[in-house]
Amino acid sequence: MGAVEGSLPLGVLDFVGIEYGENAAASIAGAVRIAQAVEAAGYRRYWVSEHHNMTSLACSAPELLTAHVGAQTSRIRVGAAGIMLPNHAPLKVAEMFRTLLAMYPGRIDLALGRAPGTDPLTAHALRRGISTDPAAEFPVQVRQLLAFLGDGFPAGHPYANMVAAPVVDERPELFILGSSPYGPQFAAVNGMSAVFAHHMSPELAFEALRQYRRDFTPGPAGGQPYSAMSVLAFASDDDEAVLDFEAAWALTMQNIRRGIREPLRPEQVQEVSRSAEFRAARQDDGRMVTGEPKAVAERLLEMKQLAEVDEIVVVTPSLDRDRRRDSYIAIADAWRRAA
Repeated sequence: MGAVEGSLPLGVLDFVGIEYGENAAASIAGAVRIAQAVEAAGYRRYWVSEHHNMTSLACSAPELLTAHVGAQTSRIRVGAAGIMLPNHAPLKVAEMFRTLLAMYPGRIDLALGRAPGTDPLTAHALRRGISTDPAAEFPVQVRQLLAFLGDGFPAGHPYANMVAAPVVDERPELFILGSSPYGPQFAAVNGMSAVFAHHMSPELAFEALRQYRRDFTPGPAGGQPYSAMSVLAFASDDDEAVLDFEAAWALTMQNIRRGIREPLRPEQVQEVSRSAEFRAARQDDGRMVTGEPKAVAERLLEMKQLAEVDEIVVVTPSLDRDRRRDSYIAIADAWRRAA
């Protein structure tokens, strides 16, 4: 895998949140600052997600964000985690990511998801009203994408003479995303790398990733199993900041269930985090890793071993950007001391 020399086996998945009172331009500028900070801290990757129809996020075009962040960083790998393949034509994805490789050789990642990354109505609009079955179509889409990225189509295929331009001599580092057993199973059978969203399905993550390694079948060109796990994590020596992160995530999930897609108000977060009710209800359900940096890093290392993964991808949404940045840096520093 394309590890950055001297980098830690750590990545960041950024939803490019729009904070209360700021506009999208400020959010994207803030994402660049996060990427630059984690690059300096020694992280291996900075990824952006794909979400649509949300006024609280600025990540509807992860390929554009990847290009923008790539231009303002120099070493860290950058990419999308993921490109939700049902929303896109495989040829266009190949063209976009070959263009990115021409711009930033050796630094581009592409993680593929089969979910739409949005609500059903928005998915309908993204696909120009076409009714699709992502589960059924995903394998065909992946095969087409791989063919356009260099595997080629069999003789006689209608696309056999097509070229995904520009032609480059490498392909992005490819991953299959998953929050159910399907993703890692698909990756294992097809000899691909896997990323599992522990932050979405913590109860499934460890066994799904261990099973991936057991079932991995090398592709025609060979290859070894390679996996990563995304984990909700926040590190700080400030107990109030930790409570704010936990409360912000709880509010975010509550808002999504209610169909509310707006930025959180800071006073709303603090009202919840400072309440006796919230503090009394806190429980460690294994979904997130929070606390002082040493404890967070040690737990993430333990989770890495339990899941038998090569990397941990840190997910720190909902809280203000400065505290998120400080957490990323603190985790990297504590990881070095603990590893």
